[in-house]
Amino acid sequence: MRVALVHDWLTVNGGAEKVLAALIELYPQANLYTLVDFLPDEQRGWLKNISVQTSFIQKLPFAKSRYTHYLPLFPYAIEQFDLSNYELVISSSYCAAKGVITGPDQIHISYCHSPARYAWDLQPQYLKESGLEKGIKSVFARLFLHRFRNWDVRSSFGVGHFIANSNFIKRRIFKCYRREADVIAPPVELDRFVLNETKSDFYLAASRLVPYKRLDLVIKAFQAMPDKHLKVIGAGPEWQKLVALAKDYPNIELLGAVENHTMVETMGQAKAFIFAAEEDFGIISLEAQACGTPVIAYGKGGSLETVKAGVSGAFFYEQTVDAIREVVQNCDLTLFNSKSVRENALRFSVDAFKSKITAIVVKAQGEHALSQMTDS
Repeated sequence: MRVALVHDWLTVNGGAEKVLAALIELYPQANLYTLVDFLPDEQRGWLKNISVQTSFIQKLPFAKSRYTHYLPLFPYAIEQFDLSNYELVISSSYCAAKGVITGPDQIHISYCHSPARYAWDLQPQYLKESGLEKGIKSVFARLFLHRFRNWDVRSSFGVGHFIANSNFIKRRIFKCYRREADVIAPPVELDRFVLNETKSDFYLAASRLVPYKRLDLVIKAFQAMPDKHLKVIGAGPEWQKLVALAKDYPNIELLGAVENHTMVETMGQAKAFIFAAEEDFGIISLEAQACGTPVIAYGKGGSLETVKAGVSGAFFYEQTVDAIREVVQNCDLTLFNSKSVRENALRFSVDAFKSKITAIVVKAQGEHALSQMTDS
């Protein structure tokens, strides 16, 4: 088949990019379309030899460092891709990718990481964190988000089949678009993560350093537990803020961005992984479990589907410093068996993902062929 893959943007190697990498392995003959591509050369190996086509935003001023400032142009830009020659279009979308235009003779399957959270249920949080709660800028921001929601719903009509990365996102898709979705968990590269049954005396938190990951709460919780050692791995806009929080506390260590092998080694050695975000799915917590490391997670969102309480981790149910501190202090980590923790992660392999995606594509082809026969 002639296959097009559509991805929002290529700037970092996150969870969405792991999904895209698996799709590329499934369809190596595909062409890839994305709004911007600024992925560094040393991080592009998984793209293999796939052809990448970007939108006009790629060439706009300061796009490399401030591409998100062009958010109002994303709907228009994604609609300019000419995909008319492809039989199958698979979009990997958490913002605008699902909005590509396809015709009635094409199959469009959208793997939805989430409807754009900042435009829907997390709009108040987004406006607050961006300093846009009040004033004339707030008026324009709210007006744009209103228009984006209208476009987001309209563009959902062009998707033939939705796939959600979790039951949590399936509910969000129905809430926003009134569309049903199949659920296929993102792939976890389990072969990269080796079981380590010998744990060191430290806790680990790791993610992109952005506000909704709530690493500030984790650090503040460990400020009140000087006898417990915390390591934080990651880079991002919250770096300076988190450094300031940790600077007077010798039990808290910020490592910044690290090489993959260092991440895997540190995950394996940690006595527990702390995950404070309300995440759509949370691949990184499964990577920790694949190392045999139990996860202490916020009990909302995708974590409820990836962590088994009492088997591979424990939950706290309020995003507060006190809730994190209480579960860390009271959770008896000696009760967790490292092999059982890893077993929980094995359900989310790359092969399982590919098999389920292939089944959805075959089903969509059958339904498409049947509809054409009915029309004729």
